[in-house]
Amino acid sequence: MSDLTPDAAHAVDRYLVDTLVGSDPALDQAIADQKAAGLPDIEVAPTGGKLLHLLVRMSGAHRVLEIGTLGGYSTIWLARAVPADGLVTTIEAEARNAEVARRSVDRAGVGEKVEILVGRGADVLPRLQGEPAYDLVFIDADKESNTIYLDWAARLGHPGTVVVLDNIVRSGNVADPAEDGSQIAGVRAGLEMLRDDPRFDATGLQTLDAKGWDGIAIALIV
Repeated sequence: MSDLTPDAAHAVDRYLVDTLVGSDPALDQAIADQKAAGLPDIEVAPTGGKLLHLLVRMSGAHRVLEIGTLGGYSTIWLARAVPADGLVTTIEAEARNAEVARRSVDRAGVGEKVEILVGRGADVLPRLQGEPAYDLVFIDADKESNTIYLDWAARLGHPGTVVVLDNIVRSGNVADPAEDGSQIAGVRAGLEMLRDDPRFDATGLQTLDAKGWDGIAIALIV
């Protein structure tokens, strides 16, 4: 199995999930409830959820900001990583999605550490000014607004805040000059902002997992 094929990549992903992530009833049920409610199948992969969990723990984050809740799968990973007195503030544009997420995080036993705010990120984020700074920000919402979300991550964070920007490769389309849709344009603008804005120091990684060929950018606020 030395050649990179879709079947080989999926087999490796299954192996990594089985070996390093495992199965979890609360997380499995969150995915099942999301599907039953007709929400899109766009949550992070299990390996990605575990990565977020470890980044919170490695950075010692107490306050986490998530932009894009969906059904609460990644929210559970984040909330399990913050300490007992920690908080995950997660923003979801769709009220129905937020209802599904609330049930899932409560069932997972982390509801007391999760604050779900309903509304468009660009509208909700200004309301967080004056709150204590966030230690980690996970951005996984509409790609057209990536630069808006990154700007607010810098404003609401502090030197040392970790920022994770999801879905930066888009099946390789980010590097295809012929691709000029609004989502790809938003991804490129976000990456260029991470390159040019002195508030950030960043890198990007390709991923090939249960969600397909994509990637993440990881940045530090400096």
